[in-house]
Amino acid sequence: MSTASALEPLRAANQFSEHPPYEITLLSLSGQTAVSSLGSQFSTRPYDSVDHDFDLVFVVAGGNPRSVQNQAFLAWLRRLDASGIAVGGISGGSVILARAGLLDRHRFTVHWHHYADFDAMPGTWLLERRLFVIDRTRYTCAGGSAPLDMMHAIISRDHGMAFAQRISNWFIQTEIRSADAPQTASITARYGALPQAVEAALGYMDTHIADPLDQAQLAELSGLSVRQLHRLFREHIGRTVMEEYRMIRLETAKSLLATTHLPISELAELTGFANQAHLSTTFKSAFGQSPLKWRRNRLSEFE
Repeated sequence: MSTASALEPLRAANQFSEHPPYEITLLSLSGQTAVSSLGSQFSTRPYDSVDHDFDLVFVVAGGNPRSVQNQAFLAWLRRLDASGIAVGGISGGSVILARAGLLDRHRFTVHWHHYADFDAMPGTWLLERRLFVIDRTRYTCAGGSAPLDMMHAIISRDHGMAFAQRISNWFIQTEIRSADAPQTASITARYGALPQAVEAALGYMDTHIADPLDQAQLAELSGLSVRQLHRLFREHIGRTVMEEYRMIRLETAKSLLATTHLPISELAELTGFANQAHLSTTFKSAFGQSPLKWRRNRLSEFE
């Protein structure tokens, strides 16, 4: 189901386009026909028989991904990253990315069944209990039907909200879940009922924390002019577009301060601020104290 949920939106995007925007290649360790637990068959090519000419490579895994010991495959994944190719994990795929050393200093998610795998592996993991997480060149999701929602976000970013909505309608996906749907309040729960363009813009903000979009990009992807989007944010959110975006990134920084021991300089990079000083100044302006002081006060509450 995880594999089909990832592939079908891309197939539909190609079907609905005069010039198909996606080229899909199925790879496996063996290069033979891959068979799912239900018996579904996928014709594949050996992963090491193809050139590094991909934009994005997803690792899909179920069962016990921690048991993967193929060092040649892990090295191949590292070479993809070194070549500038984005990589992603679906279901337990994030465990394999972690074993390859590709999730360091990246926010990510994984199927809930594999949360314990990260407890058992050494490292500082920025695991978020979300439906999907897009952090710069890392694309991870919980598997099952979650790839439908992640692919909607990707297609919407690549080709606009209207085109992505057409594909979701094709699959009777009338309720598109936001990235944070399973573990925290959805956008609707956080803000109440919103115009579709505002909700879309907030979704783009949630999936572009470390690599913020600018106001023109948010407006274009949401299907409005900058002026229209600004007016709707003022009316329904009470802040400007970029003020709300900054607050979302600051709240992410606050969460990372509470759950990790990463230095402030790394938190600045993870939340899209130019440097440590920029994050510290903006954080203090919003919350009344520096990130370091906030972390110390937070820790003292539990002593």
